[in-house]
Amino acid sequence: MNTRDIVIQRIIPVRGPNMWTYRPVLEVWVDIQSLAHLSKETISICHERISEWLPILKQSSRITENPAECLAELEQGNFQAALLEHVTTALQTMAGLPGGFGHTHATSIAHVFKIVVRAWHEDVTMFALLAARDLILAAINDQSYDLACTIESLNKFRLQFCLGPSTACIVDAADDRDIPAIRLSEGNLLQLGYGVNQRRIWTAETDNTSAIAETISRDKELTKSLLESCGVPVPHGREVSSAADAWEAAQEIGLPVVVKPTDGNHQRGVFTNLSTQTEIETAFSEADKEGAGVLVENFIRGTEHRLLIVGGKLVAAARGENATVTGDGLRSIAALIQAQINDDPRRGHEDDLPLNHVKLSPAVELEIARQGFKLSSVPASGQVVTIQRIGNVAYDCTELVHPDVAAIASVAARIVGLDIAGIDLVAQDISQPLHTQGGAIVEVNAGPGLLMHLKPAGGQARQVGRDIVDYTFPPGDMARVPVIGIAGTRGKTMTGRLLFRLLSLHGLRTGLASSDGLFVDRRQLRRGDCATWNDGRRVLLNREVQAAIIENGCSQILTEGLAYERCEVGIITNIDWTEDLSNHDVLDEQERIMVYRTQMDVILPAGMAVLNADDDRVIDLARFCDGQITLFSKHAKLPVITDHLASGGRAVFIDHNQLILAQGSQRVNLCEVAAIPVTEQAANLAQIYNVMAAAASAWALGLSPDLIEAGLVSFVSD
Repeated sequence: MNTRDIVIQRIIPVRGPNMWTYRPVLEVWVDIQSLAHLSKETISICHERISEWLPILKQSSRITENPAECLAELEQGNFQAALLEHVTTALQTMAGLPGGFGHTHATSIAHVFKIVVRAWHEDVTMFALLAARDLILAAINDQSYDLACTIESLNKFRLQFCLGPSTACIVDAADDRDIPAIRLSEGNLLQLGYGVNQRRIWTAETDNTSAIAETISRDKELTKSLLESCGVPVPHGREVSSAADAWEAAQEIGLPVVVKPTDGNHQRGVFTNLSTQTEIETAFSEADKEGAGVLVENFIRGTEHRLLIVGGKLVAAARGENATVTGDGLRSIAALIQAQINDDPRRGHEDDLPLNHVKLSPAVELEIARQGFKLSSVPASGQVVTIQRIGNVAYDCTELVHPDVAAIASVAARIVGLDIAGIDLVAQDISQPLHTQGGAIVEVNAGPGLLMHLKPAGGQARQVGRDIVDYTFPPGDMARVPVIGIAGTRGKTMTGRLLFRLLSLHGLRTGLASSDGLFVDRRQLRRGDCATWNDGRRVLLNREVQAAIIENGCSQILTEGLAYERCEVGIITNIDWTEDLSNHDVLDEQERIMVYRTQMDVILPAGMAVLNADDDRVIDLARFCDGQITLFSKHAKLPVITDHLASGGRAVFIDHNQLILAQGSQRVNLCEVAAIPVTEQAANLAQIYNVMAAAASAWALGLSPDLIEAGLVSFVSD
């Protein structure tokens, strides 16, 4: 019996910053004992097959670090567990996801390894991981493997679970500015920022997008009447009730005309440049299927354009092109559409392709019929047949837009009431004013797609996600509330309670996720141990919260990660370097440092680390902090304290039984330690450390010494 296997012992979805990286990962414990003694022949076959199936592994810059080295080791006859990491990441890359972080870590058991890979979505990465194991085992066992099927399935998972390109570009732009993003649903609803300063975005709609404005934009006739009343050029026309009424309206308006649904989208049921009664009546019956009513409008000559307006400004523009085929004297028009249009790699049904497939719809049949053809017709060699005049708006023309055209598009968005809008207009030359060429705005769209600007079929890509983020959060506004993370072995809970008291006295509605429970302002929302990733997220999601305090135990960091991406203050109370973490296979001091440095890694450059100076190893964690450092100690003359103060740093310490806040040569004397009830007349050393940590953190957040003193002496532990 064949017993070759990669045994998966444990899968840990780590959802926040962790000991490995800032990003969510899957940490997978695998046992490769059964692969320890593979023959050279077997490894050679494995290398040959994997190299054939995954040439991307030789392009190390496209995925994780050093996959080519792992492949080279395999070629030399050495099987490494890291191969699972690299194959998993390669499969994700081939399915359209960025490569991202990957790492393989040996455990205390010789044949067991921790495989860590970036989890863009847990379900997607899980599928990729299991597929990677199957692929490797197929290569080892000299079996076939359907890689194309795997990539197709993984791509479907990606499209189903991962953010769409429009939303993803907003998340990336927010991340560039250290604005946190939280996905609120399986769809594209996002929270940007924390607590009371958060904003919500759904694709290209923000929480400033009026529901009334969105409703108006869906009603094409109402939109047109509002625009026309404000002097914006629009097509003339009216709503019709029947095919006969459509023909009558066309005669009133003047031929040629456009027939379209009153509330349609994505160009469904839109027919243009119609001149005969048969065309118009046929178009009515098709348009009627796509919407609640049908409009007949005069046909505006020119090319379709989509202008993206964000906060009253033009940020991107795209134009359309006719979709055509060229006859070869052999194939039918239907076959040519497939070969010359739909086989274009820029086209498809996926959300991340700029152009859609051309369907053999009534609109297409009508278009080619007007040129004297059917779908089965075989045009002569070199003969060009127009297939579609609309729906191909994906060619960037931002730099060409005339200022008057940009201004009138902005006016149209304001008239409807949209902060972000896609303005559809027809113009013969976008570089000239509309009134000089008879151009007009034909639609105003809420929640416009961004892909045509992010990934145009031609021309320059536009960073429209950045424009939306900069509009939503003006420069300098990071949409944050102060976040305080508390890590350490002991004292976290009391430090959090003391700090909660101080921030509340300062007038901030404070959220606290701790071992004592979940609290917001004066309410306890949950009982029991709430020092968890989920409860930390609950604090950050709460729109009442003006400051957040989140307790992080070592086990939580190892199994869940931090609930926040960055923080203003990071505290390490103390570390028990003998704590039993064998369940996580964290056995030595260096690995403990990797765990606790997580809290230091996420402190913002303008933030503050608060560290226990009475442990040299805790002080050493300061090297991982991008912000400033405040040290606390029970010893006023501790050399590291005096050196830190001499360099202009901050420290909190005890001197002659008084609590001191010091920076450089300046000192502020607070009350005697014995006056703080929680210290039990200065007899409880552990509580004195908690008091110093809380005071240092409150000071870092701008609370006055007087308030800090008042809060500490009035705090009574229940």
